[in-house]
Amino acid sequence: MSSDAATRVFHRDLVNLPATVSHAKGVHVWDTDGNQYLDASSGGNVVISIGYGVEEVIEAMTEQARSVAFCGGFTSDAQETLARELAAFAPDGLDYVRFVSGGSEANETAIKLARHYFVETGRPEKYKVVGRWRSYHGNTLGALSATGHVLRRVGYTPMLLPFAHAAPPYRYRCQFCADAPACSLRCADDVERVILNEGPEHVAAFIAEPVVGAAAMGMVADPGYFARVREICDKYDVLLIVDEVLTGMGRTGRNFGIEHWDTVPDMIACGKGISSGYTPLGAVITTGAIHEAVRTGSGAFEHGFTYGGNPLSCAVGLAVLHHIQRHDLVANAAEVGGYLRRCIEEAIGDEPVVGEVSGLGMLQGIEIVADRDTRRPFDPALGVSKRIARRTQELGVLINPSFSGNVDGHLGDRFGVCPPYTFTRAQVDETVAALARAVRDVQAEVAR
Repeated sequence: MSSDAATRVFHRDLVNLPATVSHAKGVHVWDTDGNQYLDASSGGNVVISIGYGVEEVIEAMTEQARSVAFCGGFTSDAQETLARELAAFAPDGLDYVRFVSGGSEANETAIKLARHYFVETGRPEKYKVVGRWRSYHGNTLGALSATGHVLRRVGYTPMLLPFAHAAPPYRYRCQFCADAPACSLRCADDVERVILNEGPEHVAAFIAEPVVGAAAMGMVADPGYFARVREICDKYDVLLIVDEVLTGMGRTGRNFGIEHWDTVPDMIACGKGISSGYTPLGAVITTGAIHEAVRTGSGAFEHGFTYGGNPLSCAVGLAVLHHIQRHDLVANAAEVGGYLRRCIEEAIGDEPVVGEVSGLGMLQGIEIVADRDTRRPFDPALGVSKRIARRTQELGVLINPSFSGNVDGHLGDRFGVCPPYTFTRAQVDETVAALARAVRDVQAEVAR
């Protein structure tokens, strides 16, 4: 544990300082006190896709660093090759890539590119972006303005852009059909309502996560949701941006999460798994139509970040992509992720505090409630999901503690189990055994 007296790091939590990592290999992490953990959290932030210490990635990193790590004003073989292969990995029609250094930058870039596209095509009045409640798109001000997670927004509200938000596809707590036998898709229709309220002539883009991450871990839309949203966006000439920072690069058992809905967006923002934590890297993948509008218009998209597309990060991203493909890890994420879901449901699905288990592939979320019948959440002061995560860590397994606020922006407990794609069934068994014990231990504590 870091010492408050010794550290000069401005940590996120200045009261509960983190332990110090020593090393990691495969799917295990060790701290400096000698504790070993099975990492079912993908680095805590759903980042690690292929595991720790993969030699071919380290070799690619070293080779590129010896050649050239950074040189502004030039492209590189690493950037050009990764762009071609990433476009081939993406859904058909998404053919051009803009590299950045992470997820927030990717979403910020997509938002600005949407605006720029309409300027280039002679419709500068289209500038608004519509998001969803129970969403998280990043910490930069544009991405945070599109975010619909109250607890992340509240301290910066005076600084945020007045982006509107539609209802989320939150089946467990849907304001339209939570108790109905089937989804009515009124949550999708709510996107149209918001666009009409804002004025379609002013709306440039709608942004959404295929499977929600930090704001409501594991929230999955109905199978018809994104097809309906695509229809609405097309009707009003609104670009569809899909935030795949968590779900992209195979985590859900498809190359990109949106493929579960057979829908092609205008832009995909990705990060995290694209480099598996070996380097800061993100990307926006977009269509030939958007690229062509800029190329034949002003000829420039005046937006960028210092390290975007640097040779070193692109070489690492290429090595990670090759590793995913060579070892068929997307298929493993689908198969073992399905096993993970079944094991979680069987182990804790009937526990009194477990309200819902949902997710796809290696991104599973669990909602904790005080009353299953009414879905009443716990008092946030109890920090129930964080206590479960701490107890699971004490048992040697790392899971994803999530922000609260998934119910109404303030109340709610959800956490995630999001392992690397390389997880085996035996490692799932170990994870779920620790998780089940932690849930029951904390459940007994809060019942006293």
